[in-house]
Amino acid sequence: MMSWYRHMVALGCIGAAGWMAGCTSSASATGEDGDTGGAEDGALPGSCARAMPAALTTCMRDFATGLANCYEAGAGACGVDAADDVLDALEASVLDACADEGAFGLDASALAGRLANACASETSSLAWRGYGGPQGDPWSGLPEDTRACLGGIAFSGVVGIEAGLGRLDSCAAAGDCSAETLNAARDDVFAAVDAGLTDDCGGTNLVATIAIDEDTYKTRAADQMECLAAVAIPDLDGLTLNCGPSNADFTAPRGEWTQVVVDGEKWGTLCGDGTDYAFQIRLAPEGAPLDRMVIGLQGGGVCIFEDDCSAKLASAPGLFNALDDEPYGFGIASNDPAESPFADWTKVYLPYCNQDVFAGGGVVEVLGNLELPRYGAVNLRAALRMVRDVVWKEMDAEGGAGFRPDQVLALFGGWSAGGYGTLYNYHWLLDDLQWPRTAAFPDAGMALDNGELFGVAALGQVKIPAWGTQPLLPPYCFDGGCAVGPVLYDAISPRLKQSPEQQFLIVSNPKDDTQQGDAYFSDEATWINTMRQSVCDTRDLPGINYYLTSVSDQSIHVVSIRPDLWAGSVDGEAMKDWFWRAMTEPDTVETRVEEADFVTAIPGVQPYPCAVAP
Repeated sequence: MMSWYRHMVALGCIGAAGWMAGCTSSASATGEDGDTGGAEDGALPGSCARAMPAALTTCMRDFATGLANCYEAGAGACGVDAADDVLDALEASVLDACADEGAFGLDASALAGRLANACASETSSLAWRGYGGPQGDPWSGLPEDTRACLGGIAFSGVVGIEAGLGRLDSCAAAGDCSAETLNAARDDVFAAVDAGLTDDCGGTNLVATIAIDEDTYKTRAADQMECLAAVAIPDLDGLTLNCGPSNADFTAPRGEWTQVVVDGEKWGTLCGDGTDYAFQIRLAPEGAPLDRMVIGLQGGGVCIFEDDCSAKLASAPGLFNALDDEPYGFGIASNDPAESPFADWTKVYLPYCNQDVFAGGGVVEVLGNLELPRYGAVNLRAALRMVRDVVWKEMDAEGGAGFRPDQVLALFGGWSAGGYGTLYNYHWLLDDLQWPRTAAFPDAGMALDNGELFGVAALGQVKIPAWGTQPLLPPYCFDGGCAVGPVLYDAISPRLKQSPEQQFLIVSNPKDDTQQGDAYFSDEATWINTMRQSVCDTRDLPGINYYLTSVSDQSIHVVSIRPDLWAGSVDGEAMKDWFWRAMTEPDTVETRVEEADFVTAIPGVQPYPCAVAP
């Protein structure tokens, strides 16, 4: 059977002629690749509960066509505003069907807004995975057959999600949903993607093209289907999805730190010593919004080989365990409103226990006689999904507009090794978790390369495959060079600023013996000169901003949790004010660095190769 994507191309719905209004619905009426969720002749079912999944899947098909035309036209970043009129139509249909009923404890207006966001964000996420981010890299430079493959599997994901949601909607209407039904709905997604791969992809090597294999693509699409079910089907009583309020694994009091031990069997998490992963959360105090968040990744160095990993395990076993770690409480992490403007935000503290800079994809690395679990990214992403589901449940219970991922305002960052982890996971919060109003702050984790045979770039070539990291990196930057901070900034910058908050807020002190050593620079002046060149090379990229403190007489490692530097000033602006402005007036943020006295204080340091403050 011809794939839906190629069918749309053949009908002229996708291509240089642009998106034809109503073309997707006309094609759907032919029965190509699925049904329309039970609606006849495009009409929606009458009840609110039945109208929502039908409206959502219709929207996703039309929105996917709008995205495809955006990529075909080379129209720049293709994202959640690709087809605003499609979203307007969805909202109108939901308002009409739900005006007298509502669902999830929300009124019709809140439901309509939530479904419109789900349509745009989930469809975009599927597209970005196949096309290579909103910017369409590498898609735009690939041969025609490969482009057809990537576009085809993005559409196949939509078709599979439609089938899975239709199955769940039917069982919900009949009141007979079960775990077996949910598994069958996931199988619907798998089958549709398999069909798309067969029809469109031929011999295309997905791993070499967009970093992930077919099974990973199918699993992520099926996970999205469950998130959409949590948004669109209100009467799945008794069925636990892997996304949303029914999946909330813990409770926590407002305004108090709570440790959460993660169920490794459910989430696939693990620490380096074989113990359970755990994290800390402090939900915003009563009266403060739950969806304002500061997420911090603990530091703790990195070990690479058998000797250094074995030595660390023997001398500092706590580096491989998350159960005893306590959250930071100063600077950006302070709960004192006099010290931090983020004091009453929800706080999430993610301990570090795999010595893999939060990049490990869930493999056990064999280092001679040592077997070391590298699960850092898996642990991080499981914890944040758990946080999402709890905040979702709490906010829906409060009523009002309920939880909206596009309304979450988050600072996502880390210190030292956690700074590296920020680099390698930020795209996931934007592209997959779908929190577009998130800014990233890597602190003392600049991941600079020394240009030698043994450095960050060289280790990236070896450890990205050894740690199972490749499928967790963005589809537009996943080779060894993408372990290097400036390389990653250059690759991710074209997808930033779709929301004003989307930006890297890179903070550090130039004189930093620990960071210099972690990046394998033997000479301090070379380290600082490389940092200075990196700032000048990347500071004008969209979404890339620096704040470097100016301490030249002592080594300073991490800066945002040091009260004196947090309250101190660089180029006329205090760090805490700079961060606050990044979240409240994000388009006004500017790089803050100073020449200071490094040239005279440290032999061999050269002036910045671009204009900076004195």
